Amino acid sequence: MRTFETIVSIGLIGLAVTLVGPAASIDDMPVPTVNSPPALRGAIPPAAAQRDGLRAAPTQSAPSPRDSSRPIAPAALPPSRLAPIDGLRTANDALRSGTQMLRDGKTDEGVTELEYAARQGEPGALWKLGKIFAEGDGVDRNMLRSFEYYRDLTVARAYDPPNTPQARFVASAFVALGRFYLDGIPDTYVKPDPGRAREMFNYAASYYADPEAQYNLARLFRDGTGGAKDPRQAIKWLGLAANKGQHQAQALLGSMLFSGKEVSRQAALGLFWLTVAKDGAGGSERWITDTYVAASAQASDDERAMAYRYLENWLRDRRRHP
Repeated sequence: MRTFETIVSIGLIGLAVTLVGPAASIDDMPVPTVNSPPALRGAIPPAAAQRDGLRAAPTQSAPSPRDSSRPIAPAALPPSRLAPIDGLRTANDALRSGTQMLRDGKTDEGVTELEYAARQGEPGALWKLGKIFAEGDGVDRNMLRSFEYYRDLTVARAYDPPNTPQARFVASAFVALGRFYLDGIPDTYVKPDPGRAREMFNYAASYYADPEAQYNLARLFRDGTGGAKDPRQAIKWLGLAANKGQHQAQALLGSMLFSGKEVSRQAALGLFWLTVAKDGAGGSERWITDTYVAASAQASDDERAMAYRYLENWLRDRRRHP
């Protein structure tokens, strides 16, 4: 086991022993099965390999996927996405062409090309359109249209194996939908639904082992949003995301371990994670820096020394295994 993983495992196992008794370990903590989110009621592919110690749900027959908050008929989709396809170009050709046009500042032409690819189910095009309309990147910001592109992607590709090239787009789309469902979209049929958001994050966190989903799911478990509050599950998911370099997860994990308000306090390990998070964030997120500074000031000399030893070992291992 790599040194970095050893450091994390020692700290988290120690935490689990404190929480659930001397005979338990972190592996004894309940882990959610990979449940299909509401838009995808049905089977999870049996070929999904176990990753991060997660379990896939048994295969079931799958009814036609739909958005349970409101069935989406073709007329509810943007008209441009229902236009006939000329069949002369492949979806991948249109994706490449549209991407280049966006780089060249030809936004309208680029979006048209991406829509052509999206109508043929091209995952990269659906994802890029969702992102463009969410950010208002060269187009009028349209959160509902963004939501629908992401939703179309998850409905079409949710059962693709996690090791496929498009998996990262599908996982990211699930995360985007989870965030939409947390707050809803004003004046649309997309209403706040934290429980649904939790299911979206859980699917991407479990099936795709996506670190952004794992971080978001951990926050919901920590706060009790969309379901039961469970600090142990929060720690579990944060540990998985932190090991993948998700600096927000590293910071939140470090904060929880250092403060000991919701879990058994492990100040040195917490300070270590906060240090790693601060360096990874590079000052881009003030809350991470502020949390690190406060923890460092409160830590004892012994705690700082132990955290430094954790960091030395981690850096040494990074040099050996870049």
